[in-house]
Amino acid sequence: MLNNENQQAIDALKEVALAGIKEQRSSRRWRIFFKILSLLVLLLLIGALFGAIASKDKRLTTAENYSAVVDVQGVIMQGAEASADNIIPALQNAFKDPKVSGVIIRCNSPGGSPVQSAYVYDEIMRLRGLYPDTKVVAVAADLCASGGYFIVSAAEEIYANKSSLVGSIGVRMQGFGVVEAMQKLGIENRELTAGENKAILDPFSPRKPEDEAFVKKMLATTHKHFIDAVKAGRGDRLANDPDIFSGLFWTGEDAKTLGLIDGYGSPASIARDVINAETMINFSPKEDVFERLSKQIGASAASILLNLNTAPTPVLHK
Repeated sequence: MLNNENQQAIDALKEVALAGIKEQRSSRRWRIFFKILSLLVLLLLIGALFGAIASKDKRLTTAENYSAVVDVQGVIMQGAEASADNIIPALQNAFKDPKVSGVIIRCNSPGGSPVQSAYVYDEIMRLRGLYPDTKVVAVAADLCASGGYFIVSAAEEIYANKSSLVGSIGVRMQGFGVVEAMQKLGIENRELTAGENKAILDPFSPRKPEDEAFVKKMLATTHKHFIDAVKAGRGDRLANDPDIFSGLFWTGEDAKTLGLIDGYGSPASIARDVINAETMINFSPKEDVFERLSKQIGASAASILLNLNTAPTPVLHK
C-alpha cells in the first residue's frame, strides 16, 4: 500500500503528464489549422486570379457584335436581385460596350416597388437618348407583371411567349384588421400617438373612411405615374380599352391584341431576328468565382476553429 507522500507524488506526475499531452494535442491542432489556413489562402489567391481573368474574358467572343442581356428577375425591391442598384449599372455597361448591337431586357418578375421600377424605367429612357443606335428590346418570360411591366414599357419593343402572363398595371396596398377579434378576447388597444393621423390604417383600431380616402388618393397618384409611363413607352400601339389599366393581366396572346406587346419571341430569337446579333452576353451582375470561394473559405475556417475548440481531450484514469 502506498503512503500519502507516494500517492501525492504519483498524482502530481499524472497531472504533469496530462498537461503535457493536452499541450501536445493543442499544438498539433494549431499546426494543422495553420497548414489548412495557408492552403485556403492559396486557393483564395488562385480563385481571385481566375475570377479576374473570367471577369475580363466574359465578353470575349469571336463575334463582331453581340446582344447584351440584362435580367429583371424576381421581386423588384431595394436589396434584391432585381433592384435598381443592380439593374442600372448592368444597363449602363451594356450600352457603353461598342460591340453591343442591342440590349435585351429579359423580365421574369411579378413586380414590386414602384420607386425601384421607376428608377430603372427612367434610366432606360435616358440611355436610349444617349445611344440612339442601340436597339432596346424587352422579352417577357413566364411573368412580366406590375413593376416588371413598368420597366419593360421603356423598351422600343416588347416580345413574349403566347403563354406568358403580362400586364397588371395597377397599385396595391395590403392591410388587415383584428378589431373584432380583440373585442372577443377582451384586448384593449392602448396605442398613443402625437399627430392625429400618425396611426392611419392601424389594424387594431376601427376603419376610418377619411383614412381610406386619403390612401386611395395616394394610390391613385402612384397609379397615374404608372399609366403615364406605359403610355409614353407604348404610345398609339395600346388598344383603346380601359381594362388595360385596371390591374388585370393577360396571356401573351391577349396582350398582343391589346398592344401591350409587339409580338412573340424568346431572347435567342430576338437576338437573332430583331437585333441581328445572335451571340448573347449577359451583363447582369453575378456572384463571381472569387466571391463564392471567399464564402466557402470563410465557412471552412469557422468550421476548423469550432472543431479546435470542441474536440475532446484525453483523460488519464487512476
